[in-house]
Amino acid sequence: MKLTAYKKKRDLAKSPEPAGKIKQVKGKALQFVVQEHHARRLHWDFRLEAEGVLKSWAIPKGPSMDPEVKRLAVHVEDHPYDYKDFEGVIPEGYGAGQVIIWDKGTYSVDGGTAAESEERILAGMKKGHIHFTLTGKKLKGNFALIKMHDKEKDWLFFKTGD
Repeated sequence: MKLTAYKKKRDLAKSPEPAGKIKQVKGKALQFVVQEHHARRLHWDFRLEAEGVLKSWAIPKGPSMDPEVKRLAVHVEDHPYDYKDFEGVIPEGYGAGQVIIWDKGTYSVDGGTAAESEERILAGMKKGHIHFTLTGKKLKGNFALIKMHDKEKDWLFFKTGD
């Protein structure tokens, strides 16, 4: 169910993208990845592991470490957990273009365990306010995703005070 939209948008017989399985990796630190995607328009895909998939947002101008800079982040379909390691060229069709891993690492919410952090991320998605700490090579510290009130899929992604 969670990956239905993902599978509908792709011809996985022609694309090197992961086929779309849900994975439950219990007890391990939750993963995040940012993929630079050279599609029709360059953008960065920000993904947080939760419920065995990657909750995903497209950030047209890419993430910023400057707390004064807030970036549009468009919530898109869930991606398979294995997508966190995906690099390659997506053929013509949906999302065509090169994908490279720009940053990856782990995340937590309020220093909680993986289970607590996952629960808080899912609750935050429902409320429209997600706060988390990233531990990556490029993205480090506290960040937030805040849903824009008048928009169904539009959120703001930004660094918060550490």
